[in-house]
Amino acid sequence: MHESPRLDATLAALVDPTRRAILARLAKGEATINELAAPFPISQPAISRHIRVLEEAGLIQRRVDGTRRPCRLTPGALDELDSFLEMLRKGMERSYERLDQLLARMPPGRKDKP
Repeated sequence: MHESPRLDATLAALVDPTRRAILARLAKGEATINELAAPFPISQPAISRHIRVLEEAGLIQRRVDGTRRPCRLTPGALDELDSFLEMLRKGMERSYERLDQLLARMPPGRKDKP
């Protein structure tokens, strides 16, 4: 399988529940770091570190709006992950289809035995 630093960074960013919650919030629309930090019992600098990880993974981006720097989801950021998961889904489906074919060819009395 070919290595993908971007996919690795995406998966590493998604491991953390706080970062997933930040992404879920941003799915509803732009938000500042202070708005993103509000529901969490952690410091604003800790939220900033999470934001930095998400930015470095290409999952979010910030824009300048006067003195504000709202964050938003990066369009297409999950495309590579979607492709990877689709490849896995297809592989699993093929495996189950082969298993179904094998079970269909087994003599009737053996299907319930290990």
